[in-house]
Amino acid sequence: MRIRIALLAALVALGSLWSGSAMGQTKPACNPQIAKGSTPEKVSGQVVKVDHPTNRVTIKEANGKTYEFTADTETLQTLKVGDRLEATLRVPAC
Repeated sequence: MRIRIALLAALVALGSLWSGSAMGQTKPACNPQIAKGSTPEKVSGQVVKVDHPTNRVTIKEANGKTYEFTADTETLQTLKVGDRLEATLRVPAC
């Protein structure tokens, strides 16, 4: 009986310690300028790389600048290297 009580007490203590660390974290402040970074709102160019495992696509503009975007799986399935497209950056809402 004492072993069960000790085991139960240990599980309760472990559970409270584990969940307590998540409660102490704060959400970082959102700054739209930081979230936007140095990428313009619209990029039009040619697809130079499609990375399916990471859901990333790299676009090269006519002036030679390259940008990498995250896209959903459905969009990536339709893209291939050499396609021309226009991408619009979506900044997360703050």
